[in-house]
Amino acid sequence: MMALTGKVAVVTGGGSGIGRAISFRLARDGASVAVWDLNGPAAQETVAMILDAGGRAIACEADAASREGIAGALSRTRAEFGPVTILVNNAGVTGRVPFLEMTEEAWDRVIRINLKGPFLCSQAVIPDMLAAGWGRVVNISSSSTQMGVGQMAHYVASKGGVNGFTKALAMEYAGQGVTVNTIPPGYIDTPMLRGTVQNMETSVANSPMRRAGRPEDIAGACAYLVSDDASYVTGQMISVNGGRYLM
Repeated sequence: MMALTGKVAVVTGGGSGIGRAISFRLARDGASVAVWDLNGPAAQETVAMILDAGGRAIACEADAASREGIAGALSRTRAEFGPVTILVNNAGVTGRVPFLEMTEEAWDRVIRINLKGPFLCSQAVIPDMLAAGWGRVVNISSSSTQMGVGQMAHYVASKGGVNGFTKALAMEYAGQGVTVNTIPPGYIDTPMLRGTVQNMETSVANSPMRRAGRPEDIAGACAYLVSDDASYVTGQMISVNGGRYLM
């Protein structure tokens, strides 16, 4: 089913992990997908997968937390595909450091990429959605905001900000055809998670489903939220976490 035929989507951080799975799924559903990533070769790999499967996609090497980088990527996306009506703010960084050892620079970097990035990208793209009278914004946050995680204060704070940001935008644009929702993933088997979680196998074994999720699990939820089936869903947190946190 090509439910997104004619739609143009931007996926930030689409070069790997969850972003790659989302990019592939949206292209499979018919969208023309612009894969934005700071890692240009990784974005190209995602695009190659999409093209091999018969989809439409372009790779844009860009810093999704830089107004200048966003402007360049958006200009190219519009030139190649047209106005953007689907935005997935997925780009993010993480890290583990005891709070009293956390530097101001480390704090600022995580907040800049994880929270300022979605602000800048949304501000750049939403005008296209308002002009079309139809738009979808999906912000990828984290289940860490629902339960807290030690030694990750900067990350949890940034993703908690994303949750609040989602609700504020949803309220502002609910009457103009634009929905804004967030997905806080649980344990999803990605290189980022494996580089952050201590004793991942033990953590997964103690989770309700006794397994880690797949990036495709997040992509499926995202595909629903950007579809017309979710036209009456906005400001919501769709938790995809295998029951790790029941909310």
